[in-house]
Amino acid sequence: MNYIGQILPVDGYIVTQKEYLPVDYAKSLTHLYQPLIGIYAVALYQTLLHDKDLQQDYSPQTHHTLMNYLNLPLNEIYESRRKLEGIGLLKTYKQNWESSDLYTYELQSPFAPDNFFKDAMLSQLLYHHIGDQKYRLLKNHYLQTAADDNGENITAVFSEIFQTFAPSAEALDGIPKQESSSEEINMDFTWMEQMLKQRMIPVRKVLTSNNRKLIYQMMVLYELETYEIDKSVLWALTDENLLDTEEFKVACHDLFKAKNNNKPIRLTEVAQPVKKEIKETPTTKEEMLIQELETISPKQLLEDLSSGNHASEQDMKAIREVMTTQGLPSPVMNVLIHYVLLQTNMKLSKAYLDKIASHWSRANIKTAKEAMVFAKKEQERFQKDMSRKSTYNRKQVSKEIVPDWFKEKKHKQVKQPAVANNTIMTKEQEEVAARLRQYSNGN
Repeated sequence: MNYIGQILPVDGYIVTQKEYLPVDYAKSLTHLYQPLIGIYAVALYQTLLHDKDLQQDYSPQTHHTLMNYLNLPLNEIYESRRKLEGIGLLKTYKQNWESSDLYTYELQSPFAPDNFFKDAMLSQLLYHHIGDQKYRLLKNHYLQTAADDNGENITAVFSEIFQTFAPSAEALDGIPKQESSSEEINMDFTWMEQMLKQRMIPVRKVLTSNNRKLIYQMMVLYELETYEIDKSVLWALTDENLLDTEEFKVACHDLFKAKNNNKPIRLTEVAQPVKKEIKETPTTKEEMLIQELETISPKQLLEDLSSGNHASEQDMKAIREVMTTQGLPSPVMNVLIHYVLLQTNMKLSKAYLDKIASHWSRANIKTAKEAMVFAKKEQERFQKDMSRKSTYNRKQVSKEIVPDWFKEKKHKQVKQPAVANNTIMTKEQEEVAARLRQYSNGN
């Protein structure tokens, strides 16, 4: 990808750091991060780290300095910087500075080796990049634990030794609150909670804070849909209704391989991710509808269309089965529901859903907008076909060969009533006819 022109050599930069580095940060960068982001990105991180000590009173340096340090063109430095941002090792801020731009690079602390393997997403990515043998070697080396033969743990806890006072409300306000991991996850677990309740599985036992984080990470890592995550969770549940995290990871990976024809998993850059984040405000009713269908769930769509009433279990089952068998994303499923309801007088027919869903699945439709355009084209094509058939049938009837005796017979039948009508024409009718002829001649 071409990043030329994103930053200029005269643009300034300063380096800040708010977090302490772990003791083994160099080992993490070399053995754990470098396989994921490459040697240039790691070199840029280490250069910025040591460059921070050379700064005097936060005086900016130009990016030309980095080009000399790393012996790399500026587009390679920009690409490496974005990789550091994506993996969580760097935060970048931009502001105006004299006649150019000033960037503040805030270094983030890498995981220590043992904590790196506790992060589900990073450890899974490393596994796919370096292979099973090397991964197990690193994991066994960095996660060495003492043999558990020390006997029973009888260590006293805080409450057994110390007595505390009840702090006032003012004192509590000064204590920083620790946010749970579930609050940081941008994912709606309502669908999964409903699925577990229908199967009489205790929700709190399965969807713990750690499990929610793991589920979210696997969903992002493997780009899985909600129904695929549901299948993976059910597969990985033990007899005690506990989530086997390793089984869950394997299930997610198998689903990914099935969807992508066993392609290897690698970190690849997204084309122009900054531009994708900028969403244009919808201006037409159709754009507003598409935006709505991209964001809401099929369950919410059904409830909205039924004036807030709960979606029936039968409808939800039909939608889930169609999504499971055809693998349609939620936005595409929303368009399909909307289209079927319009075509069938607000009746949700599973057979009709299946028929159209299989067609859309073969067409590889991924977004609500694509589904909307595709549905319109199919509807126009259907109407043209119907009009063409109607015209063709009329032409076929007119081209039928009629025997001469039938024509003569029909001609006689037409003439006889005309003669009879002339004989029985009344005087009043003759006068009307005369007036019409006179009016016509006058014009």
